[in-house]
Amino acid sequence: MTHYILALGADAAGTALKNTLRDRLQNDSRVTVRDFGDVGPEVDYPHVGIAVAEAIARGEVDRAVLICGTGIGMAISANKVPGVRATVAHDSYSVERSILSNNCQVLTLGARVIGVELASRLVHEWLGYEFDPGSASAPKVDAISAYETCGRVVSDEAEGCLPVVPSVCAP
Repeated sequence: MTHYILALGADAAGTALKNTLRDRLQNDSRVTVRDFGDVGPEVDYPHVGIAVAEAIARGEVDRAVLICGTGIGMAISANKVPGVRATVAHDSYSVERSILSNNCQVLTLGARVIGVELASRLVHEWLGYEFDPGSASAPKVDAISAYETCGRVVSDEAEGCLPVVPSVCAP
């Protein structure tokens, strides 16, 4: 079983749900929770989302759950940080695919969209999935990473999209 350092972050709209999830996760042996704090109304979702995503990019945390009103703003913000893949998900199938197909390190939730029990269940499920670097999805995730590094991907008609090796990007 993998152990994760899990960051939690929220704007004012998501603070109550974040606190409930934090309390429930305290007994989950799969995680050590790092709470990025209660932010109050003066801190908006981009600041929290980017700060948490930067912690992932630096390797300080492994995964994160970010909560705002819809989850959308947090996902957009976190995805601006190179190397970070974030998604909003409010159902079990999307949560599953966020890891197995896309290797997302960040799950975002909308406190105004789903209730506490569903959010808690989805986070629990999400933590149970691990990405397989040998899967058919791995080259697609690699292509996204290559684009972040090089600004392009190479398309091969027979193979589909292939990742660009960073050394290929050099002038």
